Amino acid sequence: MIIELTGISRYSLLRPNRPADAELYSQDGRRYHGEIYPEETRTCTEELHNMLKTTMQFYETKYNFGSISQGSTVRHTFHFKNTGTHPLLICKADVTCGCTIPYYPHDAIAPGNEGEIVIEYNSTGKKVGTETNNVVIHSNAMPEAATISIDAEVK
Repeated sequence: MIIELTGISRYSLLRPNRPADAELYSQDGRRYHGEIYPEETRTCTEELHNMLKTTMQFYETKYNFGSISQGSTVRHTFHFKNTGTHPLLICKADVTCGCTIPYYPHDAIAPGNEGEIVIEYNSTGKKVGTETNNVVIHSNAMPEAATISIDAEVK
């Protein structure tokens, strides 16, 4: 079984079986500093700089899950459209917390077509109260970074 862990934070990899001070390394043996495979991200980032710019529009940029039980996992799908005249490529998605995992398309979205980004939030170990997490989407759209966010009231 192959599991792709693109665009998640280091801390989600450390739970639950690794101690908080565990050392992680990239595929080429370098110490991990925030990206799962920095060489792949670097290649994608270089590709973005060479692509023609386009535009994208989200139908919503913020979602509130409302009240959820501590320890539950919830998902929400953010829909977007390539509103430009060139293909749209999402390179990576940065998260503010390892409890939030974004799933985004890795293939280019043609002009006029739509795509979706699924955000999964795991409230395990979270304190009771309001949680807000941001996901920064990096693409060849203008601007190059767009932020979507989720809220939840952990009970």
